[in-house]
Amino acid sequence: ITTRLVGSEMCIREDSTKVQELREKYPVGARVKLVKMFDEFTPPEGSCGTVSFVDDIGTVHIKWDTGSILGLMVDVDKFYQIIEN
Repeated sequence: ITTRLVGSEMCIREDSTKVQELREKYPVGARVKLVKMFDEFTPPEGSCGTVSFVDDIGTVHIKWDTGSILGLMVDVDKFYQIIEN
C-alpha cells in the first residue's frame, strides 16, 4: 500500500518541517542581532536580543535587550544569529 500527501496535507507537513528547522537553528537562549525589521514597533537597527521561542507558524520571538518583546519573521526581517566562542 502506498500513500502520498496532497493539497493542504502537503503544506502542513512542509510547514511543520520548516518550523522544526527554525527551532533547531534558533534555539531558546540563542542571541540575534537585528539588521532591518519592517514593523512600526521595531527596535533600533543593530539591537541584540535573546530567542524566547519559535511559534507554530515560524515567527522567532525575541526578548530584545532594549526591553521590548517582538517576533521576527524569517522571510521578511533581516537579522543574524550571534555566535559566541
